[in-house]
Amino acid sequence: MTPRRFRSYLFAVTLAACCSVSASAQSRRPQQVLPAQSQSAEEPDLINADRPGIADGSTVIGPKTFQIESGIQEEFRRNGDSAEHTFFVPTLLRFGIDSHWEVRIEGNTFTRVTTSDSANNAAGFAPVSLGFKYHIYNSNGDHQVSLGTIARVFPAWGSKEFRTQHATGDIRLAADWNLAPSLKLSVNPNIGIGRYEDDKGRLFTAALFAVTLNYLPNKKLNPFVDLGMQYPETDNGKTSVILDGGIAYIIGRNLQIDASIGTRAHGDTAPQPFLGFGISWRSKLSSRDK
Repeated sequence: MTPRRFRSYLFAVTLAACCSVSASAQSRRPQQVLPAQSQSAEEPDLINADRPGIADGSTVIGPKTFQIESGIQEEFRRNGDSAEHTFFVPTLLRFGIDSHWEVRIEGNTFTRVTTSDSANNAAGFAPVSLGFKYHIYNSNGDHQVSLGTIARVFPAWGSKEFRTQHATGDIRLAADWNLAPSLKLSVNPNIGIGRYEDDKGRLFTAALFAVTLNYLPNKKLNPFVDLGMQYPETDNGKTSVILDGGIAYIIGRNLQIDASIGTRAHGDTAPQPFLGFGISWRSKLSSRDK
């Protein structure tokens, strides 16, 4: 996957969340948010990460809180006799302002693309976005519903082949719904719209959708499956669809580890397959508990 295509796909996914992807279904932005993550005074104060998975969660991390979510992701593509391998380090920095707002810095950071013929090998840094999340609404009761919105802007930045010619961005609406409490199932849909740049430097507008189904056997373990869609995937391109599944586990209260694997189900730009491993850590600046 070329660097620009990668960013375009991830961007869509993020939008899907609003509705994507991290820049590629890739990159993923990956992320699901669990209803268990909407803590009450009676529940343990556990880290609430937006990774892994395609859809982002609706809740914020809280006031005077810093959270880093990072990992490694590998993607594989094939076009005829040519094979392509992409490696990158998706990273999200979250700065909690209050109970409704957080500032976000996000990108695929270091990225390396290698091809079977070595003709298009490249390594460098992908564009980084500046954005925010706003938590709009939270209901109570067994079928708890939470709503939030996420906006990002990617300046025209990046090293070597990863540099974009235009500023891009997206805005997404994210929700968390405690679908079936008795079955320990929750749903995390996203819907949104984004303005991206394809591999030829052409700007285009895309609609995105993503949904994550979470199974919550307890408050620290979260197996999940999700789906992400972007239309179009490039200027005048097809609809991109990816399927993903994985697991996240919280260690203590402020540390989460995760693993996921997925593949392209439709389209041309998404990887087939991709896999990722990640770690998230939270520091509550106003608390003695780290």
